[in-house]
Amino acid sequence: MNTVTAKIHNPGYSQARTYGIAALFVLGNILLPQLCHLIPQGGATLLPIYFFTLVAAYKYGWRVGLLTAVASPLVNYALFGMPGAAALPAILFKSVVLAGAAGYTASRTRRVSLWLMAAVVLAYQTAGTAFEWALSGSLREALQDFRLGVPGMLLQIAGGWAVIRFLLKK
Repeated sequence: MNTVTAKIHNPGYSQARTYGIAALFVLGNILLPQLCHLIPQGGATLLPIYFFTLVAAYKYGWRVGLLTAVASPLVNYALFGMPGAAALPAILFKSVVLAGAAGYTASRTRRVSLWLMAAVVLAYQTAGTAFEWALSGSLREALQDFRLGVPGMLLQIAGGWAVIRFLLKK
């Protein structure tokens, strides 16, 4: 598999650069869902709110990832009412787990590959499903991303890998 060594940037919270980079990724997590919601069931199928969180945390570390993970759903909700208030806890949980898994994997392996992207996506989705099940009491509701969101997970894996590789060349 095509594996590339990754130069991970991990700016601290005291650096203005951290907030600027996170703001760009939050903007991406605002625009991409708006585009996806033009497609019927686009949000539930493509899972766009997670895409730039994955890229942010993998390339710029857990701090930028965490800022992106928390701000993206909250800003989207404040501006557009999406995701719905009932879905916010699960989406925030998944986003935070995604930021942690991506940041940890990148810093630990210093590599980016489709297999690593798949492992990160599977990790956050599995943890998120368990959280949603505990929160809602409904396994069917908790498994929604695995029932409907496979195209979105594949997009995160392949698209995240491609975007991170592109950023590595910069």
